[in-house]
Amino acid sequence: MSVMLFVEIMYMGLVVAYIKLFKRKPEKVYKWEAMEDDVECGSANFPMVLVQIPMYNEKEVCEQSIAAACKISWPSNRIIIQVLDDSTDPASKELVKKECERWSREGVNVTFEIRDNRNGYKAGALREGMKHSYVKQCDYVAIFDADFQPDPDFLHRTVPFLIHNPKLALVQGRWEFVNAGQCMMTRLQEMSLSYHFTVEQQVGSSTFAFFGFNGTAGVWRISALNESGGWNDQTTVEDMDLAVRATLRGWKFLYIHDLMVKSELPCSFNALRSQQHRWTCGPANLFRKMAGQIIRSENVSFGKKLYMIYSFFFMRKLVAHILTFCFYCVILPATVFFPEVTVPKWAAFYLPSLITLFIAIGRLRSIHLLAFWVLFENAMSLLRTKALVMGLLETGRVQEWVVTEKLGDGLKTKLIAQVPKENHVRFRERVHLLELLVGVYLLFCGCYDIIYGKNTIFVYLLFQSIAFFVVGFGFVGKYVPASS
Repeated sequence: MSVMLFVEIMYMGLVVAYIKLFKRKPEKVYKWEAMEDDVECGSANFPMVLVQIPMYNEKEVCEQSIAAACKISWPSNRIIIQVLDDSTDPASKELVKKECERWSREGVNVTFEIRDNRNGYKAGALREGMKHSYVKQCDYVAIFDADFQPDPDFLHRTVPFLIHNPKLALVQGRWEFVNAGQCMMTRLQEMSLSYHFTVEQQVGSSTFAFFGFNGTAGVWRISALNESGGWNDQTTVEDMDLAVRATLRGWKFLYIHDLMVKSELPCSFNALRSQQHRWTCGPANLFRKMAGQIIRSENVSFGKKLYMIYSFFFMRKLVAHILTFCFYCVILPATVFFPEVTVPKWAAFYLPSLITLFIAIGRLRSIHLLAFWVLFENAMSLLRTKALVMGLLETGRVQEWVVTEKLGDGLKTKLIAQVPKENHVRFRERVHLLELLVGVYLLFCGCYDIIYGKNTIFVYLLFQSIAFFVVGFGFVGKYVPASS
């Protein structure tokens, strides 16, 4: 598995190097022409665009996201801002409603849509939003989660690709994180996600024109969305599900690396755990449900099928998580009890080191945190492996959909001191038993290696056990009390 993952990462690295070396920008691969007002027709030559903003109890960020969407530079009579609010908190719902009314008074075509249930979660909200009569006049739909703030020129940089390239179904932008430097945990998340966007998304877009839609900061061709079956809540990764179904229909996707959209990283550990559970369990469950359809598809070439099954799903969504936990946190530590077992240095050290260095390319400014990133990712691999098993076996919390908490400008007022009693309650809530058990196992292996073993990996084992204890006791990220 280490060799397979190394080959995969090397392949992606070579593709990215080719893109950079030969400056293969999207404008050179796909036709693109700037949109301008026609002297005779005015704004009539601009297509009608729907902007969807799904929300759920997100009063901390709703104003900034609605404001950013309403400031998008596009003819006012050719854009509809649709705020889909599933909030159950009356204060959140009232705040969103007032913000929509404020922008409506300023001449922006903004609609406030609510449902009487949360069926299908985000997918259900987007699906219901597409059923409104005014959507029929729209050609494209841009989607932004509640914490995303697109620049005014977002549509001018994306829509022309869809207009001039009829086979394109989606144009995806890159996430830029406004709170990456908030704490160590956000810095480490930025490293992982930067690699995802810098390497994985670029490779998928540049080779087989397939990648997993990130669920936000993208523009869809509505006809492609409808032809692919629309939004489906069969898994918790409705965005990736739609991308797979659209690909099986013969549609292509485009990722624009220098099109950045501001967003927020989770800074509380519980929020990160919920997010990572969904991001791991969902793809595994989707792979279980869609692998057969991908293989049988007649609209997809053999090369693209191989890329989707092997590279996209098997290597990145399955092997990467299994290898990290099972090998580096279970099997490798266990070798200290069996002196006759020798793990080759290339498998235990050289390949992992090269893989880690390649991943660090995504965010070179944080390369000094590489050791912390490795320890943290290994500690998180237990959660991901458990979520992976749930997704493949379709059991447990496979359909759990928890909205990642956003803080926006409310962070400073939320990170406040609590009374001792509340601290005691928080401590119990943030303890994670499985991580602590693995930490004890690693500590025992490290001590055994010092006393009886070859004294070769005890340093790694001791540091990794500390990482599991830190994660197990929840001493990572910022503690954010629940909204009142």
